[in-house]
Amino acid sequence: MSILIVAGMPGAGKEEFLDVARGKGMPFLRMGDVVREFHAASGTSVSVGEFAGSERAAHGANIWAERSVERMEGGTFLVDGCRSMSEVGAFRSLGGDVRVIGIHSPPGQRFDRLVKRGRADAPRNREEFEERDRRELSWGIGDVLALSDLMISNASTLESFHMVSDDVLEGLR
Repeated sequence: MSILIVAGMPGAGKEEFLDVARGKGMPFLRMGDVVREFHAASGTSVSVGEFAGSERAAHGANIWAERSVERMEGGTFLVDGCRSMSEVGAFRSLGGDVRVIGIHSPPGQRFDRLVKRGRADAPRNREEFEERDRRELSWGIGDVLALSDLMISNASTLESFHMVSDDVLEGLR
């Protein structure tokens, strides 16, 4: 199995990258979907982010990777949402070819995208945005991005990012 881990700060463009992959028929899993599913089943009143952190504290830093691995099958599989090298290590322990694709966008662009996206977890202001970034960084996503096998910049147009994403996916197949 070949696993392509897609990592980036919130609003960096991971979903757009996955849209390109979806158009190519490539299977993928969002670790965030796994977190949200477990959060809903827990009945807790804490936020999804707080829940994710408490599960990491209780079960280990790679708990979300372990829970995600159970749902993967196929030749090439994309995984969205790794937050730590421990999670990357959990995927690498499966054997096969595991590569990390980092997606970077400047904070101002990411903030604007998150607000426009309008999801329930969208920041209401820059302070909330920066708090979320600090939480993500505390989990180790900075290490994942710094040690990624390939880094894609998403600081231009959406069309340009889609073209680069398509080229990257074709090169990694």
